[in-house]
Amino acid sequence: MLLEAQSISKAFGSFFAVREANLSVDDGEIVGLIGPNGAGKSTFFNCLAGDTAPTSGRIVFSGQDMTHAPAEAHARLGIGRTFQVPATFEGMTVLDNVMVGAYLRHPHHNDARDHARQIIELTELKAQSDMAAHSLGTPGRKRLEIARVLATSPRLILLDESLAGLTPTELQKAIGLVRKIHEMGITVIIVEHIMEVIMTLAERVLAFNQGHVIASGKPEDVVNDEAVIEAYIGRGRHKYRSRST
Repeated sequence: MLLEAQSISKAFGSFFAVREANLSVDDGEIVGLIGPNGAGKSTFFNCLAGDTAPTSGRIVFSGQDMTHAPAEAHARLGIGRTFQVPATFEGMTVLDNVMVGAYLRHPHHNDARDHARQIIELTELKAQSDMAAHSLGTPGRKRLEIARVLATSPRLILLDESLAGLTPTELQKAIGLVRKIHEMGITVIIVEHIMEVIMTLAERVLAFNQGHVIASGKPEDVVNDEAVIEAYIGRGRHKYRSRST
């Protein structure tokens, strides 16, 4: 077991954004988190990443208790995350942005630069490597966010709506990149509203609503669950009767 989150609850005052959520992830899995806005999935995601500590429950990664560990400790142990709004260093070049992540494992400048260039090649950003981050469009910025996380050499990458806002062509390229990351042996947890992404990539899915996990299992089973249809997918646009390929 790579990651285990046991009975995670997160309260903000008297309001519980997450209640008693559980998740176990094995090495090499791709797990999706879905649900309507405000369902609690992003809060749960932030607890896994170390950006906020749960009010109760326990998070164990690679045998170590990370429940109250800061985000930096998560990164050093091998958990990397992206953000819904790419947190790029706008005035720095693409190469320098990726080097920021590379320094976690490669403290010497030349080593960090060499590793960053390898990641830039992998993420198909080579042509933009000397451009300032602020000059990139949405697809480039999202790819840069992923590249910087990959440069930390994570064992687990948490993708927070990293494929949102893309054209159909860009979306297919982004799905290809996630597959490439997975083929590198990196475990993936992805929060996404685009059901095509979840149905295509995820091996297991957790559906959240009002802070609770209301369904979990194979994607085709979850999207056909009555509670998920009512809370999230909607009967009028429900079309997933079998897993997409």
